[in-house]
Amino acid sequence: MRLFLLAAVAAFLPLPVAAQDAPGLLVDPFVGTLADFGQLSPAAVAPYGMVQLGPDTVPANHAGYDFAADQLAGFSHTRGVGVGCGGAGGDVRVMLGYAGDATPQRMDKASEAAHAGAYRVSYGPGILAELTATRGAGAIRFTVPRAGTVDVTIRYDRGYSRRLAQSWQASDNGDLLASFSAGTVCDEGAYHLHSASRVLHRGHPTDGTWRTGADGQAVLSLQVAAGDTVEVRTGLSSIDPAAAADVRRAELLDRAFDRIAAGTLAAWNTELGRLTITGDRRQQALFYTSLYRVMQTPVAIADPDGRYRGSDGQVAQLPAGEQHYTSWALWDNYRTQLPLLALIDPPRAGAIARSLVRLYQSGKQRWSTSTEPFLSVRTEHAGIVLLDFWRKGITDFDAEAALAGMIAESATLARATPDEQIEAAYDDWAIAELAADLGQQDVADRFRRQALSYREMWRQTFRDLGDDADIVKARGLYQGTLAQYRWAPVFDLPWLAETLGPRFLPELEQFFARNLFNMTNQPDIHVPYLFAWADRPQETARIVDRYLTRPVPHRYTNAGVRPQPWVGHSFALAPQGFADGMDDDAGTMTAWYVWAMLGLYPLTPGEPRYLATTPHTPAATLRPVDAEPIRFGRAASDGLLVNDRAVTTRFIDHAELVGEK
Repeated sequence: MRLFLLAAVAAFLPLPVAAQDAPGLLVDPFVGTLADFGQLSPAAVAPYGMVQLGPDTVPANHAGYDFAADQLAGFSHTRGVGVGCGGAGGDVRVMLGYAGDATPQRMDKASEAAHAGAYRVSYGPGILAELTATRGAGAIRFTVPRAGTVDVTIRYDRGYSRRLAQSWQASDNGDLLASFSAGTVCDEGAYHLHSASRVLHRGHPTDGTWRTGADGQAVLSLQVAAGDTVEVRTGLSSIDPAAAADVRRAELLDRAFDRIAAGTLAAWNTELGRLTITGDRRQQALFYTSLYRVMQTPVAIADPDGRYRGSDGQVAQLPAGEQHYTSWALWDNYRTQLPLLALIDPPRAGAIARSLVRLYQSGKQRWSTSTEPFLSVRTEHAGIVLLDFWRKGITDFDAEAALAGMIAESATLARATPDEQIEAAYDDWAIAELAADLGQQDVADRFRRQALSYREMWRQTFRDLGDDADIVKARGLYQGTLAQYRWAPVFDLPWLAETLGPRFLPELEQFFARNLFNMTNQPDIHVPYLFAWADRPQETARIVDRYLTRPVPHRYTNAGVRPQPWVGHSFALAPQGFADGMDDDAGTMTAWYVWAMLGLYPLTPGEPRYLATTPHTPAATLRPVDAEPIRFGRAASDGLLVNDRAVTTRFIDHAELVGEK
């Protein structure tokens, strides 16, 4: 961990902070930023913000930055972090250098520091760059070491996915207005964004003229004195460049850079403070760093005036106080991250649910469309999310419209391969359950039959595994192995256990004894909790503790089985923050870590209850939005305490946990 950075970080904090133990200061954004150990970035970002303003290095990883690199190409405003493929984003790349200096420039790695919502580094001849962000705007403050001519360059033709189009023009008031399009994650579909940038010199707008550089970038030259500051402030919008300028004005409010950064840190302290744990400084730092990643997805894209574009490319207007979310990675994070948001922040979960209903109503696709308003990945299992929210008392969305969208989507689901059949069955199960809750029993019966029709395939494929059980992508699997997908029907566990009969627990034990479990990908991350489901909580506690705290031999990549396992921690407070090849996948893995620390697990999203297991912190307090605090503790028997009372059942209902009557 980079605890040595905290003193340096505190030194550039803009306003006094009551304690160095404020959650936002304990966050280490460098965790998971080395090579392929998380695919994360130290970018400055606000909670659920669309701007992720951070460094682009040469060489780079999926999010534009590699901790091991010391060559700086610039600072860009967007990125999809921890979501696989080659990432996406890298838009509006800004760089300041003395006239004639080449790019990239060498970074002073010892000067590099970050906390929640802020990043800083010195580079080249000693130029200091400090970054912060709000929901839809970013600010970079450069401090120059000597007098001379500096060039501010902004590029729209660089990024981490396919660049499709870009254009820019300077306005009469000094704004640099741009529109650009690029491929979304994995280049599935495209997103279209707009920006408005303004340069301040010594705190005042410049009256210089933007010109076109050799490679088509926009260039603004300034005469500076030693110690001068040059700021670049940029707003983003899905609407148009003028709207991006309005976003910048509304969110930055002509405030001093230090006050902007202080506001973002305060926002992070509020959000992260909803969960507190006991433990030493390193344990708290890893916990808050994990929670920090959980609270970055999905992204709030509606402008302050309530306008946004949907995935169909159409402009829509929200009522006052509403927000629209996008940048989905639901195939991954419906399992852990979104259930955690439902527990921590029900009002935000309600806004996310309404956003998903709007997505259904505008023609939802499984992957990104060609008219996305922001970079995005996948939207499978949105119906499971909506059912999960609904049953946890988050009912301020149109459930009838949600059900209609889920029913229409069912006819389009892929069902060719074993994994596709199980995943489609889970979606159909969610339709049946929501329909039953809404009193549509005929629909419920029809989709329950359809959901359970996967069982014959499961018997033929998974009851007695063959020689291809440990082959990644065998029989057309998207990812994972047959041995891992065997345990995937979490919506039908009683039948699965009954079908295996007395073999269930011994073969589950063999799954771990033979190291067939893959912590680095999502399809089987719930499997350690099947022991607790089967009344063997001590075995769940042992396995979870192993993956939380110890080096483990990891056998798998997404493409196959390694010739030799990679041995290391699954979660670590270091740039090598995850196992090799383990993406955080939009908060999925970090949410798994948070659940494990609390001693709860949402084994079946869509069922409003949690498995109660051994917490991995002596005590924790959850302060949900608009609800009473919930205290967690570890009983003398290593079981779970909730509000000082021992949980003596396998499950605790959500309503009981949050104190609903």
